[in-house]
Amino acid sequence: MELLPMPTCRISPPYQVRNARLGSRVIRCAGVADPSGVPAPMGQKTEYRDGPFEKVFMGLFARKMEKFASSGGKKSDKSLWDWDYESFVDVSRRVMIGRNRNQQQQVVREVLLSMLPPGAPAQFRKLFPPTKWAAEFNAALTVPFFNWLVGPSEVLEVEVNGVKQRSGVRIKKCRYLENSGCVGMCVNMCKIPTQDFFTNEFGLPLTMTPNFEDMSCDMVYGQEPPPFDEDPVSNQPCYANICTIANLNSTTCPKLLN
Repeated sequence: MELLPMPTCRISPPYQVRNARLGSRVIRCAGVADPSGVPAPMGQKTEYRDGPFEKVFMGLFARKMEKFASSGGKKSDKSLWDWDYESFVDVSRRVMIGRNRNQQQQVVREVLLSMLPPGAPAQFRKLFPPTKWAAEFNAALTVPFFNWLVGPSEVLEVEVNGVKQRSGVRIKKCRYLENSGCVGMCVNMCKIPTQDFFTNEFGLPLTMTPNFEDMSCDMVYGQEPPPFDEDPVSNQPCYANICTIANLNSTTCPKLLN
């Protein structure tokens, strides 16, 4: 019996898309669809091509969050393979309805915990105490494993408590912020709960600093996040031109005020 050649899927940095054939099936690399692999400029929407791995994660997260969405608790009949990023973001948006800032963050915390096996946070604390090595290791893992959620990123050298270390991650243009177009969703459904989860559940401090002018974001493992009232995001206005729930008469995104 003649064996077919193994498919190859070369990814030219960062995340260039190639096709490979195995019989009549086409295998695509996931990531930014543009051959350059660079997200679209501010004001334009980046096109992505998601593979099976990415769609499974979207489906897992969306199904968990659907339990808290405003659809009366009715579960979707979609399989894990049927979810796309837009529907994942839509579930997140529905979770916000009828909940204040703290309640939205609590939902994300419960979803994250539900994705882990019992005792995982305690085990993480044993494996990754808050050291330079643990911070750098988690930064390195973030780039490949969270590409589906936030888009292309790269590890940066940062200074934490006077020590230079490669525990920073630069998200070039956050996919979640780009697709939601909502400051409140960025802060309440991503930044704050992710910071709190790593800092309080895993015991590894994390600070996330979104740049709302170009939708990039800097993550620094090992750095304690500031209290919300002292964080610049607490006074961030809406994206007036792209957010469907923007309040044009408020100097701060309304989802950050309660």
